[in-house]
Amino acid sequence: MTKKNSIQIWVIALLVVLNLTTIGTIFYHNRQVKDNEAAVVIDESRAPLTGRYFRQTLRFDDEQMNAFRKANRQFQPQANLLIYEMDSLKTEMFIELNREQPDTIRLNSISDHIGRHHAELKKITNDFYLSIKSVCDSAQCYRLQETFLPLYRDETSNARRGFGYYRPDSTGGGYRHRYGRGWNKP
Repeated sequence: MTKKNSIQIWVIALLVVLNLTTIGTIFYHNRQVKDNEAAVVIDESRAPLTGRYFRQTLRFDDEQMNAFRKANRQFQPQANLLIYEMDSLKTEMFIELNREQPDTIRLNSISDHIGRHHAELKKITNDFYLSIKSVCDSAQCYRLQETFLPLYRDETSNARRGFGYYRPDSTGGGYRHRYGRGWNKP
């Protein structure tokens, strides 16, 4: 009987460890999913901006993280809805473009609608940025500026048109006119 009891105890201990590992994995996975849902995507080629990014990269303290969370909770649902609606409108526009007899009035209406959504998205993004910037020190502001720069600069299309771009560093870069003259400040 002692050997049988000993085996049963080891089996029970093994099952407890297995259950604890499973529960830990579930909690870890749920936290990862939650962090990813609250992510801000600036550039598809870069990792999304989560609270973890701001805590680690910008070295946000607890008070700054609370301000980030508050701003993010307000920004995310609005931004996601606008992006979803713009994507739907783009699909609708493409379908209309490929009809045998495309309706240009409808295409223009869809274009206007996309433009209004895009303007609204820029406005809420500006508010989000300013909310975060308001709690940053000067070093954090510089990192924040670097982080958000891809949203406000389209290097490829402006380069094709002959425009320069704004570099927020101290190397003498600034706003440049399309022919390379003037505009050190906006």
